[in-house]
Amino acid sequence: MTSPDSLKGVYECAIGNFGVPQYGGTMVGSVFYPKSNQKACKSFEDVDVSFKTKPGGIPIFLLADRGDCYFTLKAWNAQNGGAAAILVADDRVEPLITMDTPEEEDARADYLQNITIPSALISKDLGDKIKKELANGEMVSINLDWREALPHPDERVEYELWTNSNDECGPKCQSQLDFVRDFKGAAQILEQKGYTQFTPHYITWYCPEAFILSKQCKSQCINHGRYCAPDPEQDFSRGYDGKDVVVQNLRQACFFKVANESGKPWQWWDYVTDFSIRCPMKDKKYNKECADQVIKSLGVDLKKIDECIGDTEADVDNPILKAEQEAQIGKGSRGDVTILPTLVVNNRQYRGKLDKGAVLKAICSGFEETTEPAICLSRDMQTNECLENNGGCWQDKAANITACRDTFRGRVCECPIVQGVKFTGDGYTHCEASGALRCEINNGGCWKGTKDGRTYSACIILMNARTSWLASVQSANARIPGEALNAVAVATYCKDANTQYSWSFLWVVVLGLAVAGCAGYALYKYRIRRKSLLN
Repeated sequence: MTSPDSLKGVYECAIGNFGVPQYGGTMVGSVFYPKSNQKACKSFEDVDVSFKTKPGGIPIFLLADRGDCYFTLKAWNAQNGGAAAILVADDRVEPLITMDTPEEEDARADYLQNITIPSALISKDLGDKIKKELANGEMVSINLDWREALPHPDERVEYELWTNSNDECGPKCQSQLDFVRDFKGAAQILEQKGYTQFTPHYITWYCPEAFILSKQCKSQCINHGRYCAPDPEQDFSRGYDGKDVVVQNLRQACFFKVANESGKPWQWWDYVTDFSIRCPMKDKKYNKECADQVIKSLGVDLKKIDECIGDTEADVDNPILKAEQEAQIGKGSRGDVTILPTLVVNNRQYRGKLDKGAVLKAICSGFEETTEPAICLSRDMQTNECLENNGGCWQDKAANITACRDTFRGRVCECPIVQGVKFTGDGYTHCEASGALRCEINNGGCWKGTKDGRTYSACIILMNARTSWLASVQSANARIPGEALNAVAVATYCKDANTQYSWSFLWVVVLGLAVAGCAGYALYKYRIRRKSLLN
């Protein structure tokens, strides 16, 4: 909160599990609380209210009250009304929860994937304070900040996707399948080049011991009730059972294990994508036979995968699924995994739309600044701030060298290393080549010429700055014998990195040499004449 003074400070909020949070960035806006439709459950067009701003105007953040309709519907109505973001004020005093998408298939799921504005749940106390200031005529300004929403500790991002092989569970299952297909290419590039470490996970639950022999547990669980999943059709008398889903989840987890051991973990994306296309439930191909065909086509060892799966009827633990259940329990800042799908980036749960662009933006914000891979700096991900005015950094246009480095969060001005030559300086106003190879870059700024097919340079690296200009003269004369290039060499000498001479000083040196030469010649003539007189 940046204004008014009574509200200035940093406040926590819970990012919604829909829309597109601006991971790695910020968004400034002014809060608006409508006089009617305060829960945002109706279209604002119906109440003749618009939050759209004119060019140059401050974006509007709609403040809405919790209750009466889905969080997603509130966000959809706010977006259609022109709001840049929506803040939902809680209606009770409680720890902030994650606003999620509705589970019911009849909840107008067609608009869910079209929500693009960011959303956040704020506490009831903060919501009441904002309303009070607005009622008093104060302008409430907020800076939504996602820069530290995901940690960025090093040059590699670790992320995991908690998903499900079920393809008949409604909109959420479809969104997972769409995401895997769309994100596969980017994920494989990041993994193959070592920028990320990805791990897929699968949620299972166990059947209470008292109901292990029940029809429900027998149809939904494997390994004697240890690992269960809901029935895909919510009907035990038809279609596939929950245990079919558990087995396929296990097969996908084992595929990843075997592919990872062979040094090709990114093949998981190929398997999951191909299986969803070739072996869907609707075609009655969601089975081992179809899965095996996909595995063989990818060249992965089928025998090792079957050994990993083991006997699903045995009354024993399965190491893979047991580890998955243990991983569901939150450790540190991650929290428990209870929602499918859930994406975890650098041990922090991602919130927002499961969309290629949104997720890639979140992953890119997890890199330590200046270490982001090229895919994070592509045009569709962010603007290259070095393209305009060189980002305000130092540059040598003649040598095409710049201190501006584009990053996912903006740009940094750092003197570069070019062809093994390190430049030193502040990166903003100057950078200067240093080291033994500095004559290799733009000839060190010295004179350079070509004669009879040979190229000559006045640049020479010297340890003693006091003799650099003289050594340059001598070097030039030694390379071009017989030509009077003393003045040219002196005028275009290569200055030492720590010493700077002006042109006037150089001419003084040249004139001084001339005077010294004349004086020496006069003295010589005087001595010859005096000697002849004495003889």
